[in-house]
Amino acid sequence: MSQVFLLQHFSVFFAGAGVVLALISPLAAAQSQAPRGNEAAKPPATAPKSAQGSPAAGQRAAKPAASSAQKGKRKAKQNKSSAPARASEESPKPAQGAKSGARAAAVGAGVAAGAAAAAASSNGADAAGGRAVTPSASPKQASLAPQAPPRPSVGESIGLKSVADPLSLHSSVALVVDARNGDVLVRKNPNAVLPIASITKLMTAIVVLDAGLPLNERLQITRDDIDRMRHTSSRLHPGAWLTRAEMLQLALMSSENRAANALGRHYPGGMPAFVAAMNAKSRALGLHDTRFVEPTGLSSANVSSGRDLAQLVRTASSYPLIRQYSTARSLTVQPAREALGFYNTNRLISTAGWSIGLQKTGFISEAGNCLVMVANVEGRPLVFVLLDAAGKLARFGDAQRIRAWVEKSSPPSQRIHAESEPADRTAPLRVSMGAH
Repeated sequence: MSQVFLLQHFSVFFAGAGVVLALISPLAAAQSQAPRGNEAAKPPATAPKSAQGSPAAGQRAAKPAASSAQKGKRKAKQNKSSAPARASEESPKPAQGAKSGARAAAVGAGVAAGAAAAAASSNGADAAGGRAVTPSASPKQASLAPQAPPRPSVGESIGLKSVADPLSLHSSVALVVDARNGDVLVRKNPNAVLPIASITKLMTAIVVLDAGLPLNERLQITRDDIDRMRHTSSRLHPGAWLTRAEMLQLALMSSENRAANALGRHYPGGMPAFVAAMNAKSRALGLHDTRFVEPTGLSSANVSSGRDLAQLVRTASSYPLIRQYSTARSLTVQPAREALGFYNTNRLISTAGWSIGLQKTGFISEAGNCLVMVANVEGRPLVFVLLDAAGKLARFGDAQRIRAWVEKSSPPSQRIHAESEPADRTAPLRVSMGAH
């Protein structure tokens, strides 16, 4: 009986142990599948459909999920400085006594939120201007978005571009004059008063040279020379030192705005006195349509007409330094530790067949593309004034077209005239060809 009792006792014991093992084994298996440390568990909703049908497949899918979570965590750390917000920064930290499963869930949520924030940060920044754009707009949608049309120039707004001429010029204003006797060869809207952009710098150079200021004096570029109006760029950073001669050549040859502005600042009496001297010189030359408000041409309030500019160019050509500096092909300066190379903005300077004694280019949106120069054509020094050309290369094309016509024209008394009525912009346009 005792043996039977013992066998029954042990059988009950082993039966109870089996029940305990049966209860413990699923927990142990679940614990073995749980993530360790900061590994993020994969949410069930993201498991592949093929893995949802079998436990073995689900276990195989857990490893890639963990590695993806680790990559996401590393990416979140790398993009921490660029992401605007992080879930780990917005949510409170878990208590010290929290369980490892809760910590793993918190880390997983932080990694997911960080990756999403990093993606939003990289896709939602405008690389050109640093402005935020709509995150939902794809690059393809952005490219299909309607672009604002370019702002028309003043000449285009008042109808000057619609004036026809036998040479089919792209410039709204064209005037070609013999520098020796003032004989007009080509004329198109010569009385229209328009913004003149960097043609302004010819008067800037005249005022500087008339003042007799020392050209070897070193002047400094400051923050006052930065363009706050149109935000144009420059390689002459605040703190750069150049001689007055170097600044003058960069203003004429490369149309350097900071150099031109610095020349005005360092004038006796400062910028107000310099602008007053510019306008006084205009009156002395009889330029009744010309007005200046600053020395660079960035302001559209700097205006003139084709007739006035022809006189200004003829006057500027009497200054040897203006002829030399404006037609130089390049200049290397050393405003700081590194040397900087600058080049001429007029492509005709390096074009075979052209003999140019003075030149200046200019552009702002209100003025269009402008070009003035003195060039030797068929043995005659001709003054070219081209304002408000439709494109950057159109002004040079117009100059080439005019030169070809002058070379073929015989006798030279044949002239081209095309202009609108200056007193009434809405009056019918008249085009004529012949003596004037």
